[in-house]
Amino acid sequence: MPNAVSHWQILSADPERTARFYTQLFGWTIDASNAIGYREVRTGAAGGIDGGIWPAPPGAPTFVQLFIDVEDLAAAVARATELGASVLFGPQKLPDGDEMALLRDPEGLAFGLARRARR
Repeated sequence: MPNAVSHWQILSADPERTARFYTQLFGWTIDASNAIGYREVRTGAAGGIDGGIWPAPPGAPTFVQLFIDVEDLAAAVARATELGASVLFGPQKLPDGDEMALLRDPEGLAFGLARRARR
């Protein structure tokens, strides 16, 4: 299975303000009517990938995270840690059945691994 970047998210101290900015700038559609209030971003573009906006941890700067699809989340997390990554969160199953984990690579960059639920 190719490991494509499947999703991005902006972590922001003020997610509402961030959502308003990108909606007004690009006309993106943002919907938070899901089980966890995650602001799902749909760009409406034929190419590219959609994303989301989430609150940044207290004291953290605003930043962007990439999510990479994997077939076996536990195995990918184990391999990443063998290569020097550290686990920040998860692996965890989300209300929609997707699974995710957040890691930090050896250079300190936070990224996500995702296993999509079979729909």
